[in-house]
Amino acid sequence: MDIQRKLYFEKELDFRISRSYGPGRYDSAYEKKGRDYPIGYVRWTETRNMEACLQLLSDGKLDVQSLITHRFPIERAQGAYELITGRMGQPFLGVLITYPEQAEPSREIQLVGKGTAAALARETSMGIGILGAGTFALGTLLPAIKQLDRVGLVGVCAAKGSHARHAAEKFGFQYCTTDEQRILDDPDINTVVIATRHHLHATQVLAAVSAGKNIFCEKPLCLSEIDLAEIVRSYASSGRDRLVMVGFNRRFAPMAIKMRAFLKQVQEPMALHYRVNAGFIARDHWVNDPEQGGGRLLGEVCHFVDLLTFMAGALPIEVHTRSVTSLEQYGDDNVVISLRFANGSQGTISYLANGDRAYSKERLEVFGGGAVAVLEDFRRLELVRHGRKQTFRSRFRQDKGHRGELEAFAAAVCGRGEPPIPFDEIVSTTLATLRAAESRSLGQPVEVDTAAFLNSNSQSRRAVS
Repeated sequence: MDIQRKLYFEKELDFRISRSYGPGRYDSAYEKKGRDYPIGYVRWTETRNMEACLQLLSDGKLDVQSLITHRFPIERAQGAYELITGRMGQPFLGVLITYPEQAEPSREIQLVGKGTAAALARETSMGIGILGAGTFALGTLLPAIKQLDRVGLVGVCAAKGSHARHAAEKFGFQYCTTDEQRILDDPDINTVVIATRHHLHATQVLAAVSAGKNIFCEKPLCLSEIDLAEIVRSYASSGRDRLVMVGFNRRFAPMAIKMRAFLKQVQEPMALHYRVNAGFIARDHWVNDPEQGGGRLLGEVCHFVDLLTFMAGALPIEVHTRSVTSLEQYGDDNVVISLRFANGSQGTISYLANGDRAYSKERLEVFGGGAVAVLEDFRRLELVRHGRKQTFRSRFRQDKGHRGELEAFAAAVCGRGEPPIPFDEIVSTTLATLRAAESRSLGQPVEVDTAAFLNSNSQSRRAVS
């Protein structure tokens, strides 16, 4: 429109248009979590506007019937678009597409015949159902799972049906669904892969344990000690005849395995230094949401605690976290964590978000027994002892162990190997990470007694039973 500013300005007129901005716009707590503003602060939020409109419709005070000029059943929906695009040459105002009143919304789509699906599941040793179909599941987990032997891809569940169907069709699952319980109740599924956002992990692990499934849960296992205690109790009461695995993939990287074999010859406490050039993530990213992601310390540093535990060959018994004072944009993403292990080894993790992504992300150095081992970004490994240095380089691509962890997990499920990560180590890494966050808040070292934690929670469940 050609609006003359001078004419409006001289007459003190305002020209206003409808827009989506206002209190709550771009506020994730309001838009995504449903937390409304106090009525004294904002009288008419979007939610209250909708409620008022629905109430007026219900009371018959708002009549929209006269606005509707045409109705088309869904079977003839194409005719509605022919009308509004002018192909019919008829005048119109409001056009509705109607649906059958008794139609039941389907939360599942079968991509192969049910008989065929059941037969395929019986022919495999591991029938997989996956919860979550996000970027990591599609780009990392599912391509690795697809290559496993004796694995049946049964069902995919995601919050959005389109995501579930895309994953199911791309990787050859038998069906897709938006109903999590469908995966848990399916007798053809004996293994549940959890790849949802962090805040859902604990609840889904507990549900899968209760359903008697083997569990592969992407890190972290949970976001609180209360949830960890409940998982320990549930696992203990289940008889421990099912596997629980967390996606601590780095210990399964070929170079990490070679490094650990070299360090097994060290018969004294070691010093371990892990530097992580993590890179910046915006404060409004879901990982940094305390409720959904738990923050990067809980969501990612657990990886490095686990790898140091693996290399040290002992569980952590104390943790001390110090934040690196930096600009507010980094929040609590810059930390230095000190770990003391049961065998006397000492580890440090420098997790930093204020570096340059062009530099290598991870570097692990271990000293002890007259030997040095250095792992550079899972691309280069140096092993030094008695003046001799061995150097190993990745011939093709960086391998952080994602495929290796899934192969070890599948072998264990199919009865061909031990649990890839002992349950007490999974609990220890999770507990140490949770205590690292506690130490950061307290500003002092915090004890990590995994044995006491396991015993107290296992016994409490048996006492209740």
